Amino acid sequence: MAAITASMVAELRGKTDAPMMECKRALTEADGDMVKAEELLRVKLGSKAGKAAGRITAEGVVVSSFNDDVGALMEVNCETDFVTKNDSFLALANAAVELVAKNAPADLDALGALPYSQDGFGPTLEDVRKGLIGKIGENMSFRRFKRFASGAKLASYLHGTRIGVVVEFEGDATAAKDVAMHVAAMKPVALSSDDVPAELVARERSVAAAKAAEDAAVATAAGKPVQSAEIVAKRIEGGVQKYLKEVSLFNQSFVKNDKQTVEQMLKATATTVKAFTLYVVGEGIEKKVDDFAAEVAAQVAAAQQSA
Repeated sequence: MAAITASMVAELRGKTDAPMMECKRALTEADGDMVKAEELLRVKLGSKAGKAAGRITAEGVVVSSFNDDVGALMEVNCETDFVTKNDSFLALANAAVELVAKNAPADLDALGALPYSQDGFGPTLEDVRKGLIGKIGENMSFRRFKRFASGAKLASYLHGTRIGVVVEFEGDATAAKDVAMHVAAMKPVALSSDDVPAELVARERSVAAAKAAEDAAVATAAGKPVQSAEIVAKRIEGGVQKYLKEVSLFNQSFVKNDKQTVEQMLKATATTVKAFTLYVVGEGIEKKVDDFAAEVAAQVAAAQQSA
């Protein structure tokens, strides 16, 4: 049985907004598996458990570079929010995304090997990164990038420095820009329901089935009628279909006019969206949760021992 620490409970609570004791029970049942514990909370608490699932878990910036129909989007990470405002860090991030757009590196290693000098460091981008780590005193890394050169028109939107979106389209530029802003706000996972990754659909179906089973157990314990297997199956499938509509771009209600879907807005403006890319700083990265009280206690104890 994995040890369930206070920091694990705090992390799960931060992701789900569930009560602390519920988080602890879920982690215990999941033997410390954070993803499984989150699923268990969703089964028990429904949509309440997903309320804060999109909170940022790491620091850094999303930067972009565009020239006509060629561009790039990139995420560069650091340890603290303080460094995201450092001029040298920002210069490094912006130089890196420009190098991506200009040179089309195959991967992060190829990007790091490109010629670049800054703040007395070089001759490669990787040398500058290592030099700035020593100068600033904080680790930083190039996490991911995507280059766009398919020939489609490009619309981009940066929400501050933490969210970046690129939309590949044909048609009206204003409509495409609106879609980019919509993606930043609503965070769809695919263009259409058919494009939602199979693993996400399977996970949602599993959660819906577990929720239905729990409802049946509660009804049985209370001496109430239990729904037939056919009705339960329809409920599960209905929940999955609802989820697919909520996470697919074309089916979402357009943020500027909730009386129409994004697909309807695009049709009205004779615009076709071929793809979109969404980067959110720290998405999927687990951030260390420091126990300040424990750290102070340890420092006091160490001081007493050395006295």
